[in-house]
Amino acid sequence: MAGKPRPMSQIKQLLRLHTQGYSIKAIARTLNISKNTVKSYLAKLQSAALDPQELLQLEDPVLETRFHSGNPAYKDPRYIHFKGKLEYLSKELKKIGMTKKLLWDEYILGFPQGYAYSQFCFHLHQQLVARKPTSVLSHEPADKLFVDFAGKQISYTDRQTGEIISCQLFVACLPFSDYAFAMAVPSQRIGDFLYALSCCLKELGGVPRVLVPDNLKSAIVKADRYEPEVNRSLEDFANHYQMSVVPARPGRPRDKSLVENQVKLLYTRVYARLRNRQFFDLASLNQAISEKVREHNQTRMQRKDYCREERFLAAEKPLLSELPQQDFELKHYCEPKVASNGHVSVQKHFYSVPYTLIGSKVKVIYTRSMVSIYAEGKQVAVHIRSYSGGYTSVKEHLSSANQAWLNRSPEYYLERARYKSEDLYRLLEIIFQQDRYPEQLYRTCDGLFRLHRNTEAEKFTRVCRIAVQHRICSYKAIQKILENNMTLYLQEESIEHPLPAHNNIRGKEYYIQSTIHF
Repeated sequence: MAGKPRPMSQIKQLLRLHTQGYSIKAIARTLNISKNTVKSYLAKLQSAALDPQELLQLEDPVLETRFHSGNPAYKDPRYIHFKGKLEYLSKELKKIGMTKKLLWDEYILGFPQGYAYSQFCFHLHQQLVARKPTSVLSHEPADKLFVDFAGKQISYTDRQTGEIISCQLFVACLPFSDYAFAMAVPSQRIGDFLYALSCCLKELGGVPRVLVPDNLKSAIVKADRYEPEVNRSLEDFANHYQMSVVPARPGRPRDKSLVENQVKLLYTRVYARLRNRQFFDLASLNQAISEKVREHNQTRMQRKDYCREERFLAAEKPLLSELPQQDFELKHYCEPKVASNGHVSVQKHFYSVPYTLIGSKVKVIYTRSMVSIYAEGKQVAVHIRSYSGGYTSVKEHLSSANQAWLNRSPEYYLERARYKSEDLYRLLEIIFQQDRYPEQLYRTCDGLFRLHRNTEAEKFTRVCRIAVQHRICSYKAIQKILENNMTLYLQEESIEHPLPAHNNIRGKEYYIQSTIHF
């Protein structure tokens, strides 16, 4: 697959549309990518005998290794040059007498190393979309969910300051039954937008197949008639709920005319009816909005013998997909470099990774509660998210030397000494009986282990016994004894000295007599 690879969130959308039976042309038009790109990914899927349902469950870094074995190819300078001239070429092609052949002649004259005629026509054709007449849209039950924000704000009053707090009204509707949902959120930011969307799905009690958002910034990063760039967080949300995202065309409200009509109706049935009521928090405002929207859904529609709620419950709700067991958590992405201490920085907190990755870049996906770290398409670490600004470490991620450093304790050194020499073990017992800072004692022990390695066994045994006898606990003192060969002059003395033999022994009978006899 030549060229820059597509984001894996978009590839999941491609796989989901493919499993739902969409044709290659429909997928290309829906996701605004070329048909050749769709064919390439589907061919890769078939040649490797990959299961689409299994791929949809994988995280993006793992899924990327299934389709791309190495780094993406470099950008073709011919395409960069051609892309800069697309607007000019499309305008010139509309002029009288202008043909693609004549355009190519002028193009190749100004850029001799450019595309051949066939490739020139191919890339030009990908950018030109013929206008189509409008038509009556038919909607299947549980197929789509239209979402939008109302143009006018709704507000409540801060109880403490009396300030008027303006809010955005999120509106959604199922086009088949025209069933509506609305709630107020603080803003149109991605967090508030996805929270309102999750509340909507919970209220519906299921998930439709396709989500149709407007070109708001929370949903579409870059609005474009042909290639809108969907917000990655929204794609993650859709993948979590197993939905497809098909954004409406910019400047074409008829693509989502039903939700536009819902906004107009809610101006009358929510805004107007709540205009004389005062609310002091967002929760009470949303409770009132919910009541008015419920009345709206239960109102009999004109020229229909049913209301929106009746049609939704009878024909649409049973066909909705089940809600996932876990709520969606907003994902964030970064690619930090592993520091020399084996940790990566995520939002000013540091998380450990295996020490073999020091110096390399890793991919991090973090949510409100968890941090997942990937390297070469494999998950190498998972941590609970922390906001303290310190370090979160797993001992198994450290090297053996660092683990040994952290495992230091009097028991650790005594066990090592017992393995090497019984005399060294007795000396370390005396050392740890001192009332000194532990790390000072650890360094003394490290020095004694070095002396044990570099000294003859018999000589080191004698110096240990002398040190135990005289309670010498200083590394430097023991080192001086060895350097000056003082073990030859310092004699080991027995701790218990027997008394000399003599006849002046009274015995116990002397001390128990009542009258002393000399």
